[in-house]
Formats: sequence, C-alpha cells, structure tokens
Amino acid sequence: MSLLRLRDIHLAFGGPELLNGTHLNLEKGERVCLVGRNGTGKSTLLKVISGQIKPDDGQIEMSPGTRIAWLEQEVPQGTGGSVYDVVASGLGKVGELIQQYHHLTEELASGSEAAFNRLESVQKALEAEDGWALQQRVEATLSKLSLEGEVAFEAQSGGVKRRVLLARALVQEPDILLLDEPTNHLDIESIAWLEEFLLGYKNCVLFITHDRSFLSRLATRIIDLDRGQLTSWPGSYQTYLQRKAEALEAEAAEWERFDKKLAQEEVWIRQGIKARRTRNEGRVRALQAMRKERAQRRERQGTMNATIQQAEISGKKVIEAKHINVSFNGRPIIQDFSTLILREDRIGIIGPNGVGKSTLIQALLGRLKPDSGTVELGTNVEIAYFDQLRAQLDEELSVRENVSQGSDTITVNGQNKHIMGYLQDFLFSPERARTPVRALSGGERNRLLLAKLFTQPSNLLVLDEPTNDLDIETLELLEELVDQYQGTILLVSHDRAFLNNIVTSSIVFEGNGKLAEYVGGYDDWLRQRPKAAPAPATEKQYAEPQADTPAKPQAKPGKKLSYKDQRELESLPQTIESLEQKLESAHQQLADPTLYQQAQEKIAELKQQAEQLEQELETAFERWEQLESLKNSE
Repeated sequence: MSLLRLRDIHLAFGGPELLNGTHLNLEKGERVCLVGRNGTGKSTLLKVISGQIKPDDGQIEMSPGTRIAWLEQEVPQGTGGSVYDVVASGLGKVGELIQQYHHLTEELASGSEAAFNRLESVQKALEAEDGWALQQRVEATLSKLSLEGEVAFEAQSGGVKRRVLLARALVQEPDILLLDEPTNHLDIESIAWLEEFLLGYKNCVLFITHDRSFLSRLATRIIDLDRGQLTSWPGSYQTYLQRKAEALEAEAAEWERFDKKLAQEEVWIRQGIKARRTRNEGRVRALQAMRKERAQRRERQGTMNATIQQAEISGKKVIEAKHINVSFNGRPIIQDFSTLILREDRIGIIGPNGVGKSTLIQALLGRLKPDSGTVELGTNVEIAYFDQLRAQLDEELSVRENVSQGSDTITVNGQNKHIMGYLQDFLFSPERARTPVRALSGGERNRLLLAKLFTQPSNLLVLDEPTNDLDIETLELLEELVDQYQGTILLVSHDRAFLNNIVTSSIVFEGNGKLAEYVGGYDDWLRQRPKAAPAPATEKQYAEPQADTPAKPQAKPGKKLSYKDQRELESLPQTIESLEQKLESAHQQLADPTLYQQAQEKIAELKQQAEQLEQELETAFERWEQLESLKNSE
C-alpha cells in the first residue's frame, strides 16, 4: 500500500492553477526527484504534502501512522539556541521538555540546587509523555550526523546548519522525508556527505534539486511539474531528458495540427450561408469547442535568450601571480601560490565553504593586495564579474533600473535593443521588470545579475557561484552560453557537473592555505589528487572512516620500461575503458527503481560489485600513470 496518494489536486493563487488535477503516489524506499522550472509550484507541492497548505480541491490519502518531515530551502528566521535545542525542537512539545531536561542536567553538574528542584518536575512530565526514548533518539541522531549538541546554532557554517536542520527532520523518524533544494549553498564536501547519507536512508525521500550530479546519483524516479500537470518518469535522469524531449516534440506536433484545423474551420465559418445551414450546426458547435480548448491552452514558459558580449581579445597573458600570500587574523588563506593564466584558459576553483575561494579571485583580479608576492594583469583585459553575494544589485531599485541605468535601450553586440525586450530575454515580464529587487526570488536575482553582467563586453568572465537557485533548464542554458564564450573563464562552483563540462584545469584548496593545480575538471581532479589530500569528494570517507591507502609507487630515476611493461601500458587504455563500461552498467542498474523491489541481498551484491569496480578502475589508473612516468623518463 502506498504511503501517500494525491488524487486530482487543484490549487491556484489568483492566476493559472499551479496544480491542475495532480495525481501522485509515494512508496516506501523510493527516492523521488521533483523537477520543473522556477515558479511552477514545486515548493508549493511539498507544502501541500506536508499539510502546510490545503488544496482547493482533491483528496490526500495516507497510510495510518505515516509521518512526514520537511527540510526547508532556507534556514527559518529566528532559529537559535544550541544545536541540541534545534534538533530536539523537531519533536514538538516533548522536544521542549527534552531541551529543559538537557539544560537542567548541565546546571545540576555545576552544583545548582534550583536546577535539582525543577529537574524532578521535568522528569515526571517526560515519563508521562514517554519521552525518555525520544531523548535517546535526539542524542543518537546527533551522533549519527556527527554534530556537537552544545555549540550555538547561529555560529555554524551554512553546511553545518543544513545538517542540523536535517537532524531536526530525521529525529521525527519520518516515513516520508521532503527536501527542498538540500544542496543549495553547500560546498562539495557537504553535498557528498548528504549523498552518502541519503543513499543509505531506508524510508521514502521526495526532493527538489538543481544539482544534476546529486539528482543522477540519488533518484530512483523523477516526477515533472509542468504547467500544473505532474507526470512520472521511471528510470535515470538521462532517460527522463530523452523521453521528456520526445513528449514535448509530440505535443508541439499535435498543437500544430490542431491550430491548422482551427484556422481552416475559422475560414469556413466566415463563408456565411453554408455555416448557418441546419445540417452544419454540429460543425459550428465543434468549432466553438475548439476555440474554447485553444483559449485554455497553457503555453510552456520560454527559455532564457541571452548572449555574452565579447570584447576585443586580450593579450596572451591574462593573469600572472608569483608567490602570493594572504592571511586573515593570523590564519593563512593562501600560501606561496603562483600561477600563470593564459588567454582562453578555463579555470575552476574548488574548495570547501569559507576556505578563501572568493579571496583568491579578489587577489588574482588585483582588487585585494596580497601580504606578499605580486599579481600582474595582462594587456587589454576586460572583466565581467558575477558576485555570489549579488552586491552589484540595488535592493531598492526595480529590475529595469538595475540594468538600464536610466536608459531605455541596451547595446548588445553593437545593436540597440529596448530595455523591456532585453529583460524579456531573461524571462522578466513587463510587470516583473518594474518590481523592486527586494521582492525577487533567489533564482530571479541570479537571472537579473546575469542580465546586468551580459550588458558589458568582456574577455575575462569571472563567475562566483552562478548556479545557486537556478532551475536545471536555465542552468543548462547558462552552461551552454559559458561553453561558447571565446574569452578566459574563472569559475567558482560547487556544481560538479558544471565544473566537469566547462573547465579545462582546476585550482584546489588542499588545506592550511596550500593550493595546487590539476588538469581537467572535478572528476579529473578526483583521479589525480594525492590520497591524503583533505578535500571534497564523493567517496565514502565522509560517511565512515577508511583505512589508510598505501602511497603510490614512484618511478625510480633511470629505470626503463621492460617489454612486459610496454605491453601492459598498451593494453591498459582498453582495460580502463572496459572497467568504465562495467561501472556505468552497474550504476544504471542501481538507478533502476525496480531494483529496490527485489531482495536486499541482490541490492547489496550489486553495490559491492560497483565498489569493487571503482577500486579496480582506480588501481588501473594508478598503474597507467606509473608506466607513463617511466616511459617519459627514458
């Protein structure tokens, strides 16, 4: 029996229905991803499921005793106290008693007699509510998520706060866990930890995300909210993309046939006497029905139609940094870092939140003077800078005023364009273009900042967390625009797919102010990094401790390849390709929702097989690098 069933749900807030006859079933053990454009009602649907919003019509059916917990997109205003307090608050009134008991025991340890008197009454209240088991659940949840209960919630980083809020949801032991953009503003390490946690979570998860790597690894089913209609797509994300594209093509073809027939019928009705004959009344009624159907059609929201303006090409050398050092309050941020960035380089900057990625950008652009060392910009460098804090936007001005600077036209690639038409290319309607920035959503603010950024020609594009709050379709369009850019790119992002698809080399923060450069994107860095490097990864080291890995054997000076080594080197690319194909097949099987209807032994066997293939692939890469090193030293 399904945990939850939505039947013919309708909901509107004065405009077109956000939910128009929606149907949905959720089963135990599923990990379902809800996708759709910004503003289509994804978060609203989660609120309907959690009971925060009552639909206008339809039925919500749940199995008896089903518990639902929701992790909001943003940290709720006014959330304070210790981490222990925040987690315990997930248990409602009993949680308040648990908080009191926890604080009183701390006071008692310091010798407070008043605490002893109050402790007795709280103990009785807890016993009456059967609260001791719940108190143990709070402590077990804190331990499971590696959280310190006594530290202040407000003093924690964004990633830790999200983990605390997740603990608050989990302490309720929900049958259905709702997650609204759980990776937003998390660094890669935190995202990797969350992935591993959810992969081992046994109950139902319904989540919204714009992180394609996160989606692809977790989802066993995808549901798509489009113009009020909810459709279910079993299988992987790639399968969904293919089938969704086919469905849209079929819809467009059907609408084209319908519009052609309607036009023909409109011509016929205007012929006059023939249309008024009694025997044609049925045709007239059919035309009226077609007109009504056409009027009720909901067109799909358009896509962003943007262009990044190119300035004249810069000199070959864009940025050269030599032995720069930056520290803050005595803590090293950047230590003895040197780099040479050339024209058309595409550099990704990788590291945890708060490590100094934005500081590095400021130093490289010459906006922050290093404590020591030098930074030199090349000739004819024109910079366009996307700031993750959106400091370039004036909250009190309207969308139009932020972009136009008082003018009615914008120059795009040498041609004048009216400001309202330009903003419509970024999906701002005339009404929305007159709205103050303070009233915009996070996704709209990012689109506005892109609109402002792209008004200026550049040959050095600096993007500091550009993907936050963007829906997947807009994100993929931005990725395409950036990929076509002819200049130099500096990109800070926690979106692993975005990094893999854009950058050709990466600068990685490896701890204690040390930075290192690697060829390729995020996945390429994972293969190349030193085994002991403390940095973000998608491996299990964030879920459980791993045994130390022996250091990779180093090539001995002067040693040459033997005939056997040469044959092995020639065969390794084929071996690696074969292992990658087997691993991809295993991942596809793990992403198949029907797998999770089989015995747990079969699932565990397949997961073990995938882990073994990953180890074999890593060993093969290491051996290939070792033999290549020997070959190059000859």
